[in-house]
Amino acid sequence: MRTTMDRIAPIFLFLLLIIDTSTAIDTINTTQSIRDGDTILSANGAYELGFFSPGNSANRYLGVWYAKISVMTVVWVANRETPLNDSSGVLRLTNQGILVLSNRNGSIVWSSDSSRPATNPAAQLLDSGNLVVKEEGDDNLESSLWQSFEHPADTLLPEMKLGRNRITGMDSYITSWKSPDDPSRGNVSVILVPYGYPEIIVVENSIVKHRSGPWNGLRFSGMPQSKPNPKSQILN
Repeated sequence: MRTTMDRIAPIFLFLLLIIDTSTAIDTINTTQSIRDGDTILSANGAYELGFFSPGNSANRYLGVWYAKISVMTVVWVANRETPLNDSSGVLRLTNQGILVLSNRNGSIVWSSDSSRPATNPAAQLLDSGNLVVKEEGDDNLESSLWQSFEHPADTLLPEMKLGRNRITGMDSYITSWKSPDDPSRGNVSVILVPYGYPEIIVVENSIVKHRSGPWNGLRFSGMPQSKPNPKSQILN
């Protein structure tokens, strides 16, 4: 005869499995990896990180896309200039806090960098769609080791910054895909000019096609119909 413990043990085990698989699905550490076919999901379920092939291309890329939109809409690509030609790609996080994407031969296809040495790094896909490398348990974005929002692709997301970081000297701007099948840098860029009164310009084939007008503290003066967005930021 089965005891009460015999009956509840499978249920208890099932609950443990649910708890285990529902935590840390947005994060990897140095002992974990993401292989082609694996994904991680932001805690709010809005964004997903994994491997994909754009359009009719057979090449594989590591990227972030909207998880709740039926038609895949990619918002960030890691290796946009260095595609994988098969499904052997693996993303790992090193003990130094650097994301490394390698192919079947172990050759590095793409890697992030780090602002300082890491102690106990983790990589997390935030609810904003930002892929962040940080010290595990440290949720202060300003102290992160690296973040994808500082390396935009062709999409400007809320909380993403455009402009020049005056500390690092790095410029952040968005650039179109070359084609629907090729996410490498195309010929159209949206750039925030940081000199004097900042303004946004749209450049196509090195020719300025549009200017937003200077920033007046609330909006760009050449776009009077626009409304202030509290989540939009300009680097100072």
